[in-house]
Amino acid sequence: MSDVKAALLINGEAGKDSLKNELDNLPPQVMKRVETLKQIQSQQDELYAKFLEEKAVLEIKYQKMYEPLYSKRYDIINGVIEVEEVTENDAVKGIPNFWLTAIKNNEIISMELTERDEGALIHLKDIKYSKLDDIKGFKLEFFFDPNPYFKNSILTKIYHLIDEEEPILDKAIGTKIEWYPGKCLTKKILKKKSKKGCKDAMPVIKTEKCESFFNFFDPPKILKSDEIDEDTAEEFQYSLDYDYEVGETIRDKLIPQAVLWFTGEADQESYGDYFVDDNNDNEVHDIVLEGDEKDGDDDEYEEVDEIDDEDDICDKSLEEENGAA
Repeated sequence: MSDVKAALLINGEAGKDSLKNELDNLPPQVMKRVETLKQIQSQQDELYAKFLEEKAVLEIKYQKMYEPLYSKRYDIINGVIEVEEVTENDAVKGIPNFWLTAIKNNEIISMELTERDEGALIHLKDIKYSKLDDIKGFKLEFFFDPNPYFKNSILTKIYHLIDEEEPILDKAIGTKIEWYPGKCLTKKILKKKSKKGCKDAMPVIKTEKCESFFNFFDPPKILKSDEIDEDTAEEFQYSLDYDYEVGETIRDKLIPQAVLWFTGEADQESYGDYFVDDNNDNEVHDIVLEGDEKDGDDDEYEEVDEIDDEDDICDKSLEEENGAA
């Protein structure tokens, strides 16, 4: 069990103890009524269990019925087939930037989307959802055409759930992206500012994690520590909740209603104020996760677009993180 989960459980147990003390002090007559309500609850739980069994069967049945519709959608988007009243020699094939536009039109999925990401996401040709076999959870697959950003043709995000109905997340696993040299979108390159009189000094280069849609495939990892305080535990749980919300939104909203997100006709819902403080001033919480430690000297660095020896800087950065883990 992680330090964060342990900290959250300790806080939860304290609350349970307090509630038990209150129940123990209820009058006997009130407790009898409570026991009767618990019996009614048991009957309802039995019915609900049967409902879940039937629901699972229906989900499988209709998911199979959706598949040929999704396949036809794929063919039209990617210009495999042509629709009626459109000539096949048309210069524009399919629907360019379909998934990029659909993602941009969804508030929660696009929260970390940057202009840099768009160059890679124009190569996204399909997104698929499937339930995991034998275990609780689901898988999202992102299919890409060959592109100048990374080698992977498929990027995957898998959610393992303790309970699918709550839902309670156990862990999330993402594909390691094989970036081409100099094309890493999840790291920004910082160059130390030259001091006066030091023009010939060797430049100091470092990388730092930055906002990117592709961070979705690198789920949060908590900073290693012997003691995790309550605030850190809550912030980490907050980041996990947001990560799961993105996956759930892709599964339940983006994939089933892709064309409505593309056109902007889909209903935008209030997804909750993730990373917003109590003063509601839209301040982003600075959650420090493993590999994101701040050096405290950012003022001495400036972001650069490229450097002479940039080819493997993202891979080096990842190797350093993995070596420290």
